[in-house]
Amino acid sequence: MSKLVTSRRVALSASQDAPPVLGRVAVVGPCASGKSVLVAKLTTVGYDARQPAQEHSYVPDMWRRLARPQVLVYLDVSLPQLLRRRCVDMAASDLAEQRRRLAHARAHCDLYVPTDPLSEEEVFDRVVAALAALGVAPRPPFPKGAARPGPITPAGRGRG
Repeated sequence: MSKLVTSRRVALSASQDAPPVLGRVAVVGPCASGKSVLVAKLTTVGYDARQPAQEHSYVPDMWRRLARPQVLVYLDVSLPQLLRRRCVDMAASDLAEQRRRLAHARAHCDLYVPTDPLSEEEVFDRVVAALAALGVAPRPPFPKGAARPGPITPAGRGRG
């Protein structure tokens, strides 16, 4: 049993030290901030976008370990707007806990977007403009049925 635990620790440590995947975008933020919609839109137009669910993790840099992004986008939302977007019974303390879990990502994000006053399209447009300014472009579309290549890593080794 201890070998398994040791192997998991080594794997997590190795993923923590792994370089970012060029062109990859990770999107984090509290529940109902617009992460799922943004990732879906980015993916549809060819970006390598991920949503690592950092708001649910006790590991402060899980976003980095799981996604290894070149660019980290943090979407934020207020409690009143969250409650308008989702029919959930979420208390201010729940949102505060999510923000506590997101603190490391917030401190390291490349782009912070408060989404309260914005439509889904406005969030998408702002993020795409920021990605372009950072030199991150979508991949060209692939023919239907064609296999997509793996992500490009700084060492040029494909998936890693």
